[in-house]
Amino acid sequence: MTIELKTIQDVKDFVEISSTYHDSEIVVKQNRYRVDGKSILGIFSLNLLEPVKVIIDSENENSKIAFYNNIEKWTTNKKN
Repeated sequence: MTIELKTIQDVKDFVEISSTYHDSEIVVKQNRYRVDGKSILGIFSLNLLEPVKVIIDSENENSKIAFYNNIEKWTTNKKN
């Protein structure tokens, strides 16, 4: 899923949501960079003027669905 985090509060909220998924790895990708979606510093190291791609790796399908539903408000149609 491609998302845009436009404000500091967006990043904080995204990390807070990501951090609740203890059984999952959440990766935020931009071009060749990959950072932990639970790391506020990692996300701020990216160029947030551009969209980022988010991937959740979990054995639990319900966790994946819930996560993507929780971050849907930042969804964009742009490709990164």
